Amino acid sequence: MPALQPSLKGRALRYLAAREHSRAELERKLSSHESEPGEMARVLDELAAKGFINEERVVESVLHRRAGRLGAGRVMQELRSKGIGAEALAEAAESLRATELDRAREVWRKKFGATAGSPIEPAERARQMRFLAARGFSAEVVRRVVRGDFDDEP
Repeated sequence: MPALQPSLKGRALRYLAAREHSRAELERKLSSHESEPGEMARVLDELAAKGFINEERVVESVLHRRAGRLGAGRVMQELRSKGIGAEALAEAAESLRATELDRAREVWRKKFGATAGSPIEPAERARQMRFLAARGFSAEVVRRVVRGDFDDEP
């Protein structure tokens, strides 16, 4: 006897039980399992109407999980890949920019244990700057952190 395949709705609920997903993410993941045209749209509309799919929760989830370790650039890239709308992206970008210097300083401190203002060799400075840049922190924030300039004024 062949194993029963979960329904499209069952698959969607399983994905949503693991973590928050945007509608676009669910469409990508479920597209190969759609048996009849329009079935996926009906299922996703029903889940959205019941509050199971919520863009604001997706943004909050990504910010909570990733913002502590990554810069605004990388977090925004992840949100865009999830199909988040422009308005929610703008709000997320604003909140990320407001805390980027503090977050970069904390990531830098954890990785390098460096103290502000301590002299470092040019090669080590470049390595630290590459590390922060690869995590999506802006060039200005990277320079300020490695330089030890932690004043709130740019």
